[in-house]
Amino acid sequence: MLESISINTALFFETALKELEIDETRVKLLQSIALFIASEIKDDKPVNLNYICTHNSRRSQLAQVWSSYACTYFKLKNIESFSGGTAATTFFRNTVKTLQEVGFKFQLLKFSHQNPEYLISYKNSTNPIVGFSKLYDNEHNKSPFIAVTTCSNADENCPFIPNATQRFHLPFTDPKIFDGTLYQAEKYLETNKQIAGEIHFIFKNIKNSI
Repeated sequence: MLESISINTALFFETALKELEIDETRVKLLQSIALFIASEIKDDKPVNLNYICTHNSRRSQLAQVWSSYACTYFKLKNIESFSGGTAATTFFRNTVKTLQEVGFKFQLLKFSHQNPEYLISYKNSTNPIVGFSKLYDNEHNKSPFIAVTTCSNADENCPFIPNATQRFHLPFTDPKIFDGTLYQAEKYLETNKQIAGEIHFIFKNIKNSI
């Protein structure tokens, strides 16, 4: 059981990879994502990663934040991370909380009852991450981009994603099903950890391939 306490971000990121449990099919998928990104970098192409989930409220936000963190951790340049949805809702409060628990700092940039905007930072960060729920083709998200769908609904509802140079389907279990239960914080932290671990795996392979 994961404890819901404040954790050092780098330690959490490293532990997430060490304790990552995935099957061979998933490993091959992560490796293919890493190899494609590495090939783009080798060709001196800027890489824009767009993590897409139906509501851009949980999994895609976690993936964007950890992807941005991984770029700093591995000192990788010419990679930017974004997220979006097939509908805009809110950067869900439980998602914010689970990121705060592992050391990310949230500053309110623009107040909104429905969809506030945050500046998200972490130790040694230079450029804060702008976090809010938006459509995947929002003007904030740079194009062209590599699309990574993080839920099955987004993958099924977007048979074609304009401006996507490549597309990968990397689904995660939605922690939403535990909202309002005694397991809420634990399950969000588990999802947070899995995404951190898989993003770590991808970016470690990118670093080793360039």
